Amino acid sequence: MIGEHVVVGYTDDEGGRDALALGSAITRITGGELTVATIYPPGSPGLAVEAQANLAHAAMELGDVPAEYMAFESRGVGRGLSVLASRIRADLIVVGSAQSGQHGRISIGSTSDHLLHLSSEAVMLAPRDHVPAEATSRLTLAYVHRPQCDEAVERVAQAALRLGVPLRLITLDLRTEDPGRLGDDLALAVRLAWETTGIEAESEIAEGHDVAAAIEGIEWLPGELLVCAASEDAQPHRVFLGELAMKVLRASACPVTVLPRGFS
Repeated sequence: MIGEHVVVGYTDDEGGRDALALGSAITRITGGELTVATIYPPGSPGLAVEAQANLAHAAMELGDVPAEYMAFESRGVGRGLSVLASRIRADLIVVGSAQSGQHGRISIGSTSDHLLHLSSEAVMLAPRDHVPAEATSRLTLAYVHRPQCDEAVERVAQAALRLGVPLRLITLDLRTEDPGRLGDDLALAVRLAWETTGIEAESEIAEGHDVAAAIEGIEWLPGELLVCAASEDAQPHRVFLGELAMKVLRASACPVTVLPRGFS
């Protein structure tokens, strides 16, 4: 299950603080390790000092929450977070939204864009100004009938079982496909969750004229987490988010986790 070792990509702004709060909440729930990282470019002593100052601010925000703090040199923030996560064997990178985004929604900046196309670890994004709940209420997987999502059904069902929370599988009906086939595919996914973990997953078809309308039209609980699988175009053990999943991510009002291809 993801969350055994979480890396938070911290910047001293609202997005960084959103990521810090979410990463801390995840490790509180999973009992995992927390590493707070600030990335700075090579050959910049002044920015290296600033990175250390940012980490001091993060430590003040967390108070007595156990965490490691690391300033890491890299030519790009997203690349630096991914390399660092691999080196310290973290399994989840948490980042915040770009500050130009809408309140309560996820906005993709350069760091998250890099991670969503190249990270070898799972990536979690916090909506802008998100306040984490005390506990996870439900895991929801955005499901499309393809091998990557079938694999994700098993992994997310195992996580739900460990956390003791319900599992929901949703698929989108944008009025462009046969709704009967979508229902049959979803029923097979529910059966897969049961056969692999014994969990009776909830299922729901979200209808709308576009992705945003479909996502908005279904109920979302406080403390809910949405999970998306990587695209079939992803390299093995890498994240690569397809066009539909990217639209789902942008429409979500709760944190979203993207699993790498072949995640285990």
